[in-house]
Amino acid sequence: MVEVGNIKIGNGLPFILIAGPCVIENEEITFSTAEQIKKITDELKIPFIFKSSYKKANRTSVNSFSGLQMKEAIQILRKVKEQVGLQILTDVHTEDEIKSASEIADVLQIPAFLCRQTELLVAVGKSGKVVNIKKGQFLAPEDMKHVAEKIESTGNKKILLTERGTTFGYHNLVVDMRGLEIMKQIGYPVIMDATHAVQIPSQGGVSGGERKFIPTIAKAAAAVGIDGLFLEVHPEPESALSDASSQLHLASLKELLITIKEIDSIVKK
Repeated sequence: MVEVGNIKIGNGLPFILIAGPCVIENEEITFSTAEQIKKITDELKIPFIFKSSYKKANRTSVNSFSGLQMKEAIQILRKVKEQVGLQILTDVHTEDEIKSASEIADVLQIPAFLCRQTELLVAVGKSGKVVNIKKGQFLAPEDMKHVAEKIESTGNKKILLTERGTTFGYHNLVVDMRGLEIMKQIGYPVIMDATHAVQIPSQGGVSGGERKFIPTIAKAAAAVGIDGLFLEVHPEPESALSDASSQLHLASLKELLITIKEIDSIVKK
């Protein structure tokens, strides 16, 4: 089991939600989304960790939006943490970013493309923070054991493992639900990222996606017995500055969570 503040993850407990916009676009959207998700999760009694990236370092094109200035984005996350009262998850991309991100984040996330970067993993482990590792699109689920061991080498065992799809050909991802069970055997809570899993990489200089399949993947993963659900959520995904095709409509969140909660309760009886 891993604890994030007063939120407990794993050991057969009800699933937790990690959700928020892909990247911080501005303060208004960030706050509004955080407040609305909190209202929904409070009503449904679902533990909630807010996520948003202060920058996106792996854009398809050099012309794609990669975020605000780091200092400004970190300050927005700080306000969400203090004023909305939420635990915060955000990505780190380099060792130099860890100190600033650690000042506001309760969970530091290793992006999928960076999950084999040994020096980054060790540095994040030394921060003492909970670490969420996205499984690389290029990795077999059993190989996440070696990734986790890099964090463990620092004495930090506060680790979450997140599935986000596996490369299938040049411009597609698939989710093998067996992988969730395989990663469980590593011994850490397993999270399903049902939004990045519907991406269609590199569609004319940007990542495309099939939003309609988010509920399908989320419900299937809940039936496996995941410990947490990761969703990128936006009030107007079509106009989002990043991952516009694969973020969930905020208006669709409550209905999906009601269904996931029902499945989760049956699986974990």
